[in-house]
Amino acid sequence: MDEPAVELDNVHLSLGRGAARVHILKGISLKIGRGETAGLVGPSGSGKSTLLMVMAGLERQDSGTVKVDGTCLDRLGEDALARFRGARIGIVFQSFHLISTMTALENVAIPLELAGTAAPFERARAGLDAVGLNHRLGHYPAQLSGGEQQRVALARALAPNPSILVADEPTGNLDEAAGQAIIDLMFALKRDRGTTLILVTHDLALASKCDRIISLRSGRIEDPAASEAPKVTA
Repeated sequence: MDEPAVELDNVHLSLGRGAARVHILKGISLKIGRGETAGLVGPSGSGKSTLLMVMAGLERQDSGTVKVDGTCLDRLGEDALARFRGARIGIVFQSFHLISTMTALENVAIPLELAGTAAPFERARAGLDAVGLNHRLGHYPAQLSGGEQQRVALARALAPNPSILVADEPTGNLDEAAGQAIIDLMFALKRDRGTTLILVTHDLALASKCDRIISLRSGRIEDPAASEAPKVTA
């Protein structure tokens, strides 16, 4: 049996200090299969985004283990974790997080260049072409629509060819048409590349497009059966 793309075992995480410290994740155990699409849903404050950040190595859990793409993140120092994340995990946020003084091409290429990737600008051009922006390479974020900015962010996330793509409310700042275009593109690229996609959303219609819905409430997974990756049959 293939090793899961993501595996969490009894993960706890609290944030804040002193009396303001809040127990966010409460014993989360979860497996997500390679190539699977998983939708994380739940009310505000349920822990969805925090769980996604733990999977992406952007938050360190207090206890429990987190294994991603066969690597135990708990054993990596900050530098090694950053290198691992840059190579294996693509991240798309609700806010686009583009650098305003860089062109679309530079926003995608510079992270590749900093990571020592060969031919970073060629790969960036290919990535922008894949999201339909080969005609906007020299444009700055302020010259792009919200949907175009999110396409640049998606190209940047996918440029290193990560095995896992995580997205936190990727259509939250877009109108309905632009949001639908981003979702269609994200799922199409995921299918083409065989990438594992983990998506946080409040939109149940969007979550229903995923292979599996994982519902959180008060820092726990509501249905324990949803914690297990589906068995893949030949």
